[in-house]
Formats: sequence, structure tokens, C-alpha cells
Amino acid sequence: MKKLLLIILILTAATIMVHSAEMELGDFPLGKWLDSNWDAVWEFESNNIRILGTDGSVYCDFDKKTIENWSLKPGTKGLVVSFYCPETGKKYQFTKPLTNLNLLMVIDTDTGIHYEVELPFQK
Repeated sequence: MKKLLLIILILTAATIMVHSAEMELGDFPLGKWLDSNWDAVWEFESNNIRILGTDGSVYCDFDKKTIENWSLKPGTKGLVVSFYCPETGKKYQFTKPLTNLNLLMVIDTDTGIHYEVELPFQK
């Protein structure tokens, strides 16, 4: 029983370490961008992404979610971050164009909904 508990503890710790490493934003710009369609602020920090209300309330903290297929790479339109979150059932993609401070956001849901919007930089 003690061995089983130790194995579970080690696997949990390894999962937490891998999960934390996945959200490394590297050269992707940090700050806040507004999705005025939903009165939501997307906050990019060095190791986390959060969705906030315009009043500062936290709608979603991806540090507390499962992140799969994390990718940070240059694309033809700029630097691109993409990932899938099983808890929200959505694939997220953010592109930081080279020509302005805004972000281009694309969300595709497991139910087939496609959402695209340009997010103006806030601070």
C-alpha cells in the first residue's frame, strides 16, 4: 500500500511539473488584451494565461486546467501560441502580428463553434 501511495505521489508531482512547464510563453508578449464581444480580458503572464472580467474577476485560470498540445512557434503572420484545454473543450490560438500590438485569437470548440476576433492591447 505504501508503494502504491508513493507511486501515485510521484506521478502527481511529475504531472504538475510537466503541466507548469507547458505554459512557458518564451518570447510571446506579456500583457492584457480585450475581447469586447465578451467583456473579457485575456491576461498573458510568463507562465500562465487567464481570462478576466473587465472588473478584474477571474473567469478562467489556465494554470489550474489541463493543457494539451502546447505550441509556441513563429508563423507567417507572427508568433503563434496554441493549445487545447479538455476542461473547456476548446482549442485556442493566439497570433501576435509583427505590425501592431493587437492579438488575433481563434477558438474552436469540441461542438464545432469557430470564433475569431482581434484583441486590442490594453497594457
